[in-house]
Amino acid sequence: SSANMPSTKRRCSLVAVRLAIAFSSTLSKTATGFAYAPNFITKIIEQSTGIAPVGLLDVTGGSGSLAVTDADADITTSSESSPSFVGPITTRFPPEPNGYLHLGHAKAVSFNFAVARAFSAGKGRCHMRLDDTNPTKEDEEYVKSILEDVRWIQRGCPPFDVDDSVDAVELSEEDRGPWYGPVRKTSDYFSLIYDAAVHLIERGEAFVDELTAEEMREYRGTLTEVGKESPWRNRNIEENLELFRGMRNGDYPEGKYVLRAKIDMSSPNLNMRDPVIYRIKHESHQATGDEWCIYPMYDFSHPIADAAEGVTHSLCTLEFEDHRPLYDWVAERVFDAGLVDRLPRQIEFSRLN
Repeated sequence: SSANMPSTKRRCSLVAVRLAIAFSSTLSKTATGFAYAPNFITKIIEQSTGIAPVGLLDVTGGSGSLAVTDADADITTSSESSPSFVGPITTRFPPEPNGYLHLGHAKAVSFNFAVARAFSAGKGRCHMRLDDTNPTKEDEEYVKSILEDVRWIQRGCPPFDVDDSVDAVELSEEDRGPWYGPVRKTSDYFSLIYDAAVHLIERGEAFVDELTAEEMREYRGTLTEVGKESPWRNRNIEENLELFRGMRNGDYPEGKYVLRAKIDMSSPNLNMRDPVIYRIKHESHQATGDEWCIYPMYDFSHPIADAAEGVTHSLCTLEFEDHRPLYDWVAERVFDAGLVDRLPRQIEFSRLN
């Protein structure tokens, strides 16, 4: 019956997650702890930070190291403008609480936690963050389910030592887990993300648009045709600020306005063609209630949340490779504005289908 659907989906999710544990072992138990198979990401982190991973399996036949390939070097040098590395080495697992974890999530959990543990010499740690930017699809049931599954996937693994005074606080029952410190949420940073949007408007790098969704698709162009600029792209800064405040105050209905980054409508990367970074949603949020009626888009909130938390290496699956230029664009501007004090780096790995 329909009343049993949530529990049925939950059981299917647990089966998938447990199959993933049996299938994906980048980590294998040994008598003394855990051993990890080295990969191009651990090589890149070692090369860019000068910190060697520990507990890696010897898959080099005694040579002691793996060479960095040309493909690896392309990723290694993708953020040459970044400032010098500032530790500790920090990864994160940031699912949206809009469903139960599946096989690919289980791989991402294992991978992010394993990479952090491999860099214990760099005080490696992995954060647990819920990407709760879309109240339409999110639910507290999914929050509880995700945290329970991550605890199960990481069962038996040593916890991360909390040695910072900011994080060394008494944790609630919900916050306790194999991750570093408390459970974090993107909604924890809504005020910071809003301030970042205002900063972009003040710099002339964001504008309030009123094209419909269909018109925006038409204006966007294609992989072979450049896009067209919105007729509202060149609103003056004062008008943009006034309209964005009105969006924040709930003065307009959903769909009336969006906030877009002003980048390049002729870019060969469609993600850089003036992407939407805020939209209006008059819905209660499972964590913030009715405090907000505008919500940031993932591509805008993600690098800001990473930077705010001190995430050093944002490990994503390959479908986000084309999003990396936008990730860097946002992170660099928030850093330059002094809203955060470090720049995270995005590195992609293959997804599990």
